[in-house]
Amino acid sequence: MHRRIIAPGALAATVLLLAIPASAAPHSPGAPGIGDPYYPDYGNGGYDVSHYDLRLKYQPATDELEGTATLVARATQDLSSFNLDFLLDVGEVRVNGVKASFRTSGEQELEITPKTPLAEGAPVTVVVRYRGVPSSKKAHGFTSWHRTPDGGVAANEPEAAAWWFPSNDHPLDKATYDVSVLVPDGTQAISNGTLQSTSSRLGWTRWNWRSDKPQATYLATLAVGKFDITTGTTEGGIPVLNAYSKDLGAHAGAARASLERTGEVADWLAGYFGPYPYNALGGYVPNTNTGYALETQTRPFYSPRQFAGGSNVSVVVHELAHQWYGDEVSLKRWKDIWINEGFARYAQWLWSEHEGEGTAQELADYVYASHPADDPFWTVKPGDPGPENQFDIAVYDRGALAVQALRNKIGDEAFFTILKGWPAKYAHGNASVADFQRYAEEVSGKPLAALFDTWLFQPSKPGVPAARAAAVAKGAKGVSQPRSWKRIAATNGVHAHGEHDRRH
Repeated sequence: MHRRIIAPGALAATVLLLAIPASAAPHSPGAPGIGDPYYPDYGNGGYDVSHYDLRLKYQPATDELEGTATLVARATQDLSSFNLDFLLDVGEVRVNGVKASFRTSGEQELEITPKTPLAEGAPVTVVVRYRGVPSSKKAHGFTSWHRTPDGGVAANEPEAAAWWFPSNDHPLDKATYDVSVLVPDGTQAISNGTLQSTSSRLGWTRWNWRSDKPQATYLATLAVGKFDITTGTTEGGIPVLNAYSKDLGAHAGAARASLERTGEVADWLAGYFGPYPYNALGGYVPNTNTGYALETQTRPFYSPRQFAGGSNVSVVVHELAHQWYGDEVSLKRWKDIWINEGFARYAQWLWSEHEGEGTAQELADYVYASHPADDPFWTVKPGDPGPENQFDIAVYDRGALAVQALRNKIGDEAFFTILKGWPAKYAHGNASVADFQRYAEEVSGKPLAALFDTWLFQPSKPGVPAARAAAVAKGAKGVSQPRSWKRIAATNGVHAHGEHDRRH
């Protein structure tokens, strides 16, 4: 008989290990940023939100917003504390029904410490009660809240959420939404998705909106003011709701002439991109002084200035194209912005072709020929432009030129298969430029690294051999301006900068 001898120290250690429950492993704070190199403090680590329930009350006369936000989430690590991105004044926070301590830090961080640490994988419900005047709050030197004569609007990119609800403010954490807003009678509250109901009592009306497909935080929008609302359906049966400020003045007719074609444009885009991905559609034009439009999910925001020169269906095409490219498939990191803007601009080129005002090829030739080699336009790399150039005109125009170069390289059959297949492959998720290149190579059967490098990542104008190889601007001389160019360029008001126009 052989007896195994265990040293006393080893035995003690074994007993000690067995005595420590797994739950006693150390918990740690969630990261104050999600890890995006362009915006290190945007988003947060340690949890994933699946749903936002926002119950709000807004007073247009004073710009006062009062709210209770309920976040349904899941911990992705053992958490001792976690952050939300938020700017208004918080009165109380509860985590899983129990009061939690909280404090603010940095530009927009709300740090929450639950009474009981959270285990990885555990469901988490966070309730935040708050109030404040959104227009009085600034982060990074600007505000994303637009004060209007009759109310206020939340719409900006890459951030707007922090001015009206606490969130994990990065496209990587998409969620569904219920937004319920109480406003004075005679005032309307516009948001994303479908209008579930309205009810009035004691001089106040509650508007209840629902977005039942995953939505990035910057694509959530709120507009309160006095609007005329029109409703209808697309040929495909999608309900359309458009809203126009009652104070658009000379821009009113052109705005309506543009937005009322939303259903037609969405049905047309579905022929290129596949079925429209949501159960609601529309747009709104508040009385703001901003210059840009924004693809807020299911209901894009349009500035009145978009229609200063008359109707502009091209900008409607651009924002609706984003419903597939940018909204249904969202970027992984903000450097992947080309997939959003290059393809939305290319949709405008396809619309130009549809309207007989210049083909996509003619527009690509014109972009290539109209910027000489020493133009700073070519120093911006659409595939990774940097935060300072994220919304530079080159991301749009050179970005669309890269799309045409790809089309010419792989042929129409593979190209249009990719246009429709990409939103289906990554539906309601996130993807990168690298993912797109791999997918294009998979569908086309061609190596595309050199083409992507030349047209998206080199800070210089592709030379004539590369242009000829991509069938762009044969010789690059004597290229005339397509008839649609001025109308497309009119959408470039999205690049005007001002207090509200940091990024778009």
